[in-house]
Amino acid sequence: MDLFPIVLLVVMALLLFVLPARQRKRMQAKTQAMQESLTVGTPVMMTSGIHGTVAALGNSTVDIEVAPGVVVTFARPAILEIRTPAPQPGDGMGTDGTSGGHPADGTV
Repeated sequence: MDLFPIVLLVVMALLLFVLPARQRKRMQAKTQAMQESLTVGTPVMMTSGIHGTVAALGNSTVDIEVAPGVVVTFARPAILEIRTPAPQPGDGMGTDGTSGGHPADGTV
């Protein structure tokens, strides 16, 4: 019974230090993989919420086109995630998820 408090402290230390460190390492690996997969033309979202497309890549910076002809330079860590491009008009999918852009009931 005298060892119970010591064992409890060791278990708490394990939960407070080791498990978050493993999670942090996993997140760093995921971020590194995302940074390495960036190419020109990739749609991204920045940590500030700005959406754009990668226009150029540097060692520590990335140029993001936020509007036609408007390019902004960010630090690479400012990229939060890679976005999937929105469906473009004429790609065969309508706004309601059906092909051809016609209503599902067949009316025009």
